[in-house]
Amino acid sequence: MTLDTTRPLLGGDDPAPVTVLNPESDHPVLLVCEHAGRAVPQALNGLGMKADDRDSHVGWDIGAEAVTRLMAETLGAPAVLQSYSRLVIDCNRPPEAPDAIPESNHGVSVPGNREVDNAARVARVREIFEPFQDKVAEYLRRPSRQMVLAIHSFTPALGRTPRPWEIGFLFRHETHASTHLARLVQEARPELNIGMNEPYQIDDESDWFVPQHGEASGLPHSLIEIRNDQIRDSQGQAAWAETLSTAINRYLKEV
Repeated sequence: MTLDTTRPLLGGDDPAPVTVLNPESDHPVLLVCEHAGRAVPQALNGLGMKADDRDSHVGWDIGAEAVTRLMAETLGAPAVLQSYSRLVIDCNRPPEAPDAIPESNHGVSVPGNREVDNAARVARVREIFEPFQDKVAEYLRRPSRQMVLAIHSFTPALGRTPRPWEIGFLFRHETHASTHLARLVQEARPELNIGMNEPYQIDDESDWFVPQHGEASGLPHSLIEIRNDQIRDSQGQAAWAETLSTAINRYLKEV
């Protein structure tokens, strides 16, 4: 039997998968936020989860969207934001990765992702993952682009293991953007514990932004992780947006 791979996922009342801020801006920096949103298509019935679980770090990067929006406003830079929860499909994972459509995340079960058939997987890739990645690639091609940064957040602990870094810069082959930005942030806020390739490391099997957008574009890039207890409220979000925007402006002047 041939599987139906044309079955639509998103309906007329579902949000668009991508939001672009400052779309006409020729600012040299492009901001990206893959885990900005927590929406779930109506057809997926909340993935069979409690709303509190979807609204936790399980479903999105707490505070990352707000920081990205504030940075875009401060810098006048374009930003590409994903609307849907990473539980629907993770836009910072290769779509074939086992955790791109996870059956559990941080120990929380995702019933709506059990036994996802090929047609359903294709629909999530075609209607959510690909439009987002295509939009990032489109804005990276603008002649004015000099750097691309992805904004994420992470939990203060993994299980019982504390994570001491307030911020981390993730990179692989291209090191200059991350190390330069980290130095500028440290100079501005010497009290911070800054992680380099912490709390995660980049690889082809489980990451998309750095290999497929950063490295593929040839532009300086970094995936910036902020510990989410720092950006749960508007005061913390504003403080971190200002810290990073100031560092970016200094970077552009120095480089």
